[in-house]
Amino acid sequence: MIFATPETGLIGLVLLFAMLLAGVPIGVSLGLVGIGGLVVALGPEAALVKAGVVAVETLTRYELGTLPLFMLMAHLFFSANASRDLFDAAAKMIGHRRGGLAYASIGGCAGFGSINGSSLATAATIGLVALPEMRQRGYSDALATGTVAAGGTLGQMLPPSGALIVYGIIAEQSIGKLFTATLIPGISQMLFYCLVVWLLVRWRPSIAPVGERASWAERGRALLRIADMLLLLAIVLGGIVLGWFSPSEASSIGTAGALAITAWRRRLNRDVLFRAFAETLRTSGLIFLVIIGAIIFSVFISVTGLTDAVGQAVTAMDMGTIPTLLVVAGLLLLLGSVLDGLALMLLTTPILLPIVEGVGMSPIWFGIFITRAMEIGFVHPPLGMNLYVIQGVAKDVPLGRIFRGVLPFLGSDLIHLLLLILFPAMALWLPTVFGQ
Repeated sequence: MIFATPETGLIGLVLLFAMLLAGVPIGVSLGLVGIGGLVVALGPEAALVKAGVVAVETLTRYELGTLPLFMLMAHLFFSANASRDLFDAAAKMIGHRRGGLAYASIGGCAGFGSINGSSLATAATIGLVALPEMRQRGYSDALATGTVAAGGTLGQMLPPSGALIVYGIIAEQSIGKLFTATLIPGISQMLFYCLVVWLLVRWRPSIAPVGERASWAERGRALLRIADMLLLLAIVLGGIVLGWFSPSEASSIGTAGALAITAWRRRLNRDVLFRAFAETLRTSGLIFLVIIGAIIFSVFISVTGLTDAVGQAVTAMDMGTIPTLLVVAGLLLLLGSVLDGLALMLLTTPILLPIVEGVGMSPIWFGIFITRAMEIGFVHPPLGMNLYVIQGVAKDVPLGRIFRGVLPFLGSDLIHLLLLILFPAMALWLPTVFGQ
């Protein structure tokens, strides 16, 4: 235990940053630094035993089965043309209004994000559908790309969110409670984006021409095409919120329902099923590796006492709750501009969670807060991943124009994050209503 000091933990953090910036995969970086640090702090035998125990305990956790099942549900819905149907329904309902297709893109991102749970996948998938439509109808490139890039961040803020599942496992918090807590922040974020579009098209009407009004018959057919998916989502998410079943049971129900819907739409065949299984296994395996590495790294940080040292230093400053949270937010936004979202969450949670709890905030609130900050990193120039995903979809749009297009939405994100700090009830009220 002679090397189990905060300085050792700090050196480990520096090494982890260096490996991440060098391009080493996040799961490998976390695992290697964590095991290496435990060897230095505890000795080789104790380090290997601890790493083995963490790996076995993690892989045998019941709630971990939630993640691959929700992923399988998303891949099956993708095969059933969920993204196009969701965007088409929103476009038919409000596409005739000025900026209507931008609103429809945000609504499509929200709908597909609640199915998929991934920001990058949501931005890419809705972008393939919505960007050609908006550009064809005369929408400015900045508004079109900025709307979809920002809307893609709804993927992690609406359940079933992969980020919240990972946070729940790392922080040992109820995934069901996290899903319930994120509903108000996720919906209010969507409304903020709609408000940004409304202000932009009022300020410069030429960036979003008025479209053609769809007939009520066309609207009815479009809504009918997504009725089965919406019903399944209502059952899955409503069941979690109301406590009818656990998130693991909800993921099983969702997957079974997605299989039935894909079969009903006559899109279920052997190739579709095998492709969905392969993608689910590939993504789940990578995330499981990251989770195991993160927990090992968290144990290392805890053993060195770095968490306690940082917490005591912050407490000694006696800044109060709001200033402390603003400092934490600034740190997360700074790191989020250079780190991948999942890396940001896994790296900072072991250090920042005790600080946040020390000023009286709930771990559930912090899960929503850090996910929100992580999502801002996805649209934060110059390294926001959603921006490059959109640039890959619309290759002829200069990256600088995409940056300019997302700035108003980024401003609304910062205001929304500030409101989450000032009014924690945005995340904490709903779980208390349903007795969670």
